[in-house]
Amino acid sequence: MGRTWSASLTRPVGHRTHHNDCMNLDAATEFVRDHHRAVLSTTRRDGTPQMSPVTVGVDTDGRLQISSRLTAYKVRHIERDPTVRICVFPDEFFGPWVQINGTAEIVRLPAAMDLLISYYRDIAGEHPDWDDYRAAMIRDQRCIIQITARSAGPDVSG
Repeated sequence: MGRTWSASLTRPVGHRTHHNDCMNLDAATEFVRDHHRAVLSTTRRDGTPQMSPVTVGVDTDGRLQISSRLTAYKVRHIERDPTVRICVFPDEFFGPWVQINGTAEIVRLPAAMDLLISYYRDIAGEHPDWDDYRAAMIRDQRCIIQITARSAGPDVSG
């Protein structure tokens, strides 16, 4: 929180990059730390986009993280083609936003459990019953989609 974001720009006020249609990856990642609503785009086998509303967080290494079910189409698409795009926007929907293009990987249980816990804490805070949360993650066959950002933008809106 505490950052000033321009309502007409997809970057922090006063921040400028060297290329007109790209923005600084650090600035894009910082935007995601404060804004968790997004639409993830993966690619179907026929090359058309498949889009899913998601909640996104950022891990300590700056990778974007999304919790999903292993049975979701987006997981199958990522396993076949790890190239993804994600558009992140505020809860109010209108206002500043950022598109991040990147490469995704699927982290499955049991390796995903600590990541799922961190993801929850970063977005929602402490869970009232972590044992129940862990059981639900196993029952629901949850996984973490980790996205390494490759580019972000645009640098201006309009």
